[in-house]
Amino acid sequence: MGWSPTMRGSSWTSWQRPCRQPRGPGRRDRATMSEADRQTDRVEQLLAALRDDNEALRDHAVASLGQMGVEALPRLIGLLADEDMVIREAGTSAIVRIGPAAVWPLIEALDDDEWAVREQAASGLGKLKDPRAVEPLVKALKDRDGAVRTAAVWALERIGDSRAVPGLVGALSDGTLREDVARVLKKIGDARAVEALIDGLLGNNWMVRRHAAEALGKIGDPRGVGPLIEALKDEDWLVRRNAAESLARLGDKQAVEPLLPLLEDENQMVQETVEGALASLGWKPTQTNL
Repeated sequence: MGWSPTMRGSSWTSWQRPCRQPRGPGRRDRATMSEADRQTDRVEQLLAALRDDNEALRDHAVASLGQMGVEALPRLIGLLADEDMVIREAGTSAIVRIGPAAVWPLIEALDDDEWAVREQAASGLGKLKDPRAVEPLVKALKDRDGAVRTAAVWALERIGDSRAVPGLVGALSDGTLREDVARVLKKIGDARAVEALIDGLLGNNWMVRRHAAEALGKIGDPRGVGPLIEALKDEDWLVRRNAAESLARLGDKQAVEPLLPLLEDENQMVQETVEGALASLGWKPTQTNL
């Protein structure tokens, strides 16, 4: 015999009636609060998992927190001040997974009193690559803490927005940033950086000279020809090589004569680059200059 509503002392009407009763506002609020409590508990459990020794569990927690979205943001932002660098970086990774909704909270975090929060905020903005972060990150280039300034340069490199160029040019005067900034200016390739790059090419920092020599060719501004010709005499072989390559890009034939001596450069890579540069400039070896 099959089941019927009247079995076990039940009546159809008494069994059905509770299902038809509308839930009052009080009951709906309690259900909502219960869901909110469960969400909060879930966040706390995942935050605790970030401190677990099991890397796979930590990775799972990062992914799950990122999927929870903006509801987890306040607690995640708080992690950026943690004394444990692993926890700070895990918090940043989770925030980045949230996506564009995390941009403004991270921008606000650039003004936090704790340097670690500002550093991780800059790092997170770089990973998100959102152009809204450009101006705040340019401001962070003048942060009182070197780690924050370095993170800001890295973030601006990731975003690659030319609006950052004036601020980056100004940051070339910062000895702790100079090499990184020269690299970023090379990547962006904006003509507003030419004068600053020429100064860098003629300066004492060999790494800056390397980046500047390459950047001037990429930008393609004729103001770079003279300084690049001078750089062919640089003591650093990669500066000489980059200068030769950039002169070929600029296509100015006045570079031919200064390039010729480098056909016998002590470095083979310089020789090969110069051969290619001369060929691109229309020079052909003759019996006289062989």
